[in-house]
Amino acid sequence: MSPQPGRGRIDKRKDILDAAFSVFTREGYPQARVDQIAAEAGVAKATVYSHFGDKETLFRQTIAALSERALARNLAAIAPLAAAGDDLPAALTDVGIHLIDCYCDPHSWALRRLLYAEIPQFPDLLELTQTGVAEPVAQALADRLARLAVEGRIDLSDPALAAEHLTALLTGPLEARSRFGTRRVSRLERKAIAESAVTTFLSAFAPRP
Repeated sequence: MSPQPGRGRIDKRKDILDAAFSVFTREGYPQARVDQIAAEAGVAKATVYSHFGDKETLFRQTIAALSERALARNLAAIAPLAAAGDDLPAALTDVGIHLIDCYCDPHSWALRRLLYAEIPQFPDLLELTQTGVAEPVAQALADRLARLAVEGRIDLSDPALAAEHLTALLTGPLEARSRFGTRRVSRLERKAIAESAVTTFLSAFAPRP
């Protein structure tokens, strides 16, 4: 089967974005050079410019592409709550583990470190990641929790606030345990964090007699 028209250009663009992320996270934005990115992507320097125009645009597009991937992974982690079975603690724990996995993904850590370093120069990127990832994920989780409340399985009046609490319980311990992403958090630790978070969450939002 012959390749679809334009497929090579799409693949090349993805290779450049992947290489750009690798170089930006390794070197930092100020020190990263377009020729380094081109070499890592296996393309000519002129090809990078033809796709993105300049280094700043490439940097912004790199952050946007990684944000899209993070959004897709987080939404996929939350989706099973739409069909939570009889064992709600188990269902919430499973979702919690998957959300922790998203948070601990090496690309996720690298993206946060890159943003922390470059936000002073690119403050609009914080808004991009908030509106592009954090807010849609929070809304999706709030929607699932609201449905569970309608079904009488939890008791809450503000799904958005409940989603915020659950997220904080899941991600709060990870910065210290992972030493800001420099130490791997084991599967057993992730499971323990999720179980503890769900126990605390359900003790606060259990249906009232």
